[in-house]
Amino acid sequence: MDQASPQCMDDDSSLSAYQPDERLPKVVVHFSVVRGATLTWRVDADSTLSVQGARLWLTRVNSPYDHWLEPGNEFRLQRGERVWLSTDSERTARVSLSCALPDRRGFVSRWLGRLAWLGLGPPAAR
Repeated sequence: MDQASPQCMDDDSSLSAYQPDERLPKVVVHFSVVRGATLTWRVDADSTLSVQGARLWLTRVNSPYDHWLEPGNEFRLQRGERVWLSTDSERTARVSLSCALPDRRGFVSRWLGRLAWLGLGPPAAR
């Protein structure tokens, strides 16, 4: 997966004011699986795996089942599970892994926490 290309996409490109039910942007990573290669990783966030090009084999660590995904199929992955991917086709399987960006409040909280750790937090009252 050293050839993965992350992209940020916003499905709703309107410039209207923030609304609580507004859809968050997604992070999408594209990569290829060639015949004979097996890729594995631990899923960092709830994601959707989409397959194009060739049939893909997917297995998960705590699942008794293997899955064969045809081009056009999608598969939901849960945060924390380990997955393996491979293909038996002569063609390369093109895979897209997408997940929603974390809630903005989480980002701001982490950012403020880092500022406080650096001693750059808001000024104290006198």
